[in-house]
Amino acid sequence: MIKAIVNGKSTFTVNKEQEITADGQKVDWSAIQLPGGDYSVIMDGFSYQAQVIKVDKEAKTVLLQINQQQYEVTIEEPIDQLLAAMGIKDAMAKKVNDIKAPMPGLVLKVLVEPGQAIKKGDPVLILEAMKMENVFKSAADAIVREIKVSERTAVEKGEVLIVLE
Repeated sequence: MIKAIVNGKSTFTVNKEQEITADGQKVDWSAIQLPGGDYSVIMDGFSYQAQVIKVDKEAKTVLLQINQQQYEVTIEEPIDQLLAAMGIKDAMAKKVNDIKAPMPGLVLKVLVEPGQAIKKGDPVLILEAMKMENVFKSAADAIVREIKVSERTAVEKGEVLIVLE
């Protein structure tokens, strides 16, 4: 059984027979994909037009727009539900890796401070290598634990630049 949580509140479940329940009540529904990629959904006698805005497979979230309103849906597969029941919900989460120099270069600017919370995609450091400026971005949400380099210093390939937690 797959669980879908909408906007962190309403819970829907889908079983192998494609039967859906919303907050424990069976839902009568059908859906078809329209030529433009949107979906026409009929649920409990009401018609909706749904569009998939964004899918994040890693975070298991889908952003939908239904009749001009956006909804974030978090998907919990059976393994996610089992891990949560065992109290180890984040066991499948990706480990946040430290930021290392992929090549020798010169640290031009450190854009973060120890203790700072950063989001996935936030710029953290600028490294000059082979006469090019490379902006390093966070691969995941994290907290900066330690900065191992200072500005205007040379670094070697594989050297840890910033320690994340």
